[in-house]
Amino acid sequence: MGLVPLGEKDIKSTSMKNMAMRLLPFLAVLMFLLSNAVHAQLFPVLGEQRAGISTAQFLKIGVGARATGMGESFVAVANDPSALFWNPAGLTQYDNNQVYFAHSEWLVDVKHSFLGATYRLDQSNIIGFSVIALYMDDMPVTTETMPYGTGEYFSYTDLAFGLTYARRMTDQFSFGLTLRYMNSTLDKLSMNGFMFDLGTYYWTGLGTSRFAVTVSNFGGQISPSGDVTLLSGERRDSWQEFALPTVFRVGFAMEPYMTEVHRVTTTIQLNHPNDNAENVGFGLEYGWNEIITLRGGYKINVDEETFSTGLGVYVPLSFAAIHFDYSFARWGTLGSVHRFSMNLGF
Repeated sequence: MGLVPLGEKDIKSTSMKNMAMRLLPFLAVLMFLLSNAVHAQLFPVLGEQRAGISTAQFLKIGVGARATGMGESFVAVANDPSALFWNPAGLTQYDNNQVYFAHSEWLVDVKHSFLGATYRLDQSNIIGFSVIALYMDDMPVTTETMPYGTGEYFSYTDLAFGLTYARRMTDQFSFGLTLRYMNSTLDKLSMNGFMFDLGTYYWTGLGTSRFAVTVSNFGGQISPSGDVTLLSGERRDSWQEFALPTVFRVGFAMEPYMTEVHRVTTTIQLNHPNDNAENVGFGLEYGWNEIITLRGGYKINVDEETFSTGLGVYVPLSFAAIHFDYSFARWGTLGSVHRFSMNLGF
């Protein structure tokens, strides 16, 4: 008997079956971690007892609508300038120079912004600069005797400046390092400190699979400086030291289905903060012709934010390429967070 050529419907059916088979391991891991028994063993509640032991919490707020739309499971993807925040080794995963801006209307009328730029020195070496800002409008000063305000106002601002270097060691392995300086100001008190991020990025050679390991916000303890006068008239100028919000992350990503038109990226990430319980994030991104992308993400063992979603649009121009991204995350009783980001490559 001769071979019978496959029709168009048969080809599509075979492609869908192959895609489903490749997604099965990812879905199996998800169902395994969602089971109550495994959840209780992998994520003990003892980790939650560490809450409140670190300062500079703004350094843990996720950057970029693309990453946050994928449930912040991004260290093993990190192929845009938001890698300046997520994984400095990810700067080696694209070829051009880029400028990146992200903004979010954070909770309780607080605003969060990120600005980053990367420059390729040669085929193997990249440098970058980033600024993180958390700020709000001035608030009135109130006291026990004047609950409606004294006529004075105070401000609150968090700033962090980062300088990043990344190097591609081989075709498969890259590493990156960020040195960051932060300043936090609350009325008459301020707090300063240095820290660094370290990231690695490794292509396994099995299809498009890769994994990454990062350590963020690693440094010594810091304490506020300045003096205040309490309502009792007592002057206070010495303060307790606090640890930085160090986070250890391990991520894995792959494309179970990819053609010239369609791309599906799946990712899983384990997060180990020094001031809370461990948690796991899952991310999914679908791209059509790399022009329109749809995203979703889910977190396990977090207090409020669990599900997130988002979309992106790619606009090619004669002088540059622009990506616009948006994400939405629901924070339970705290409300919702909308994020916007723009990436300009040239």
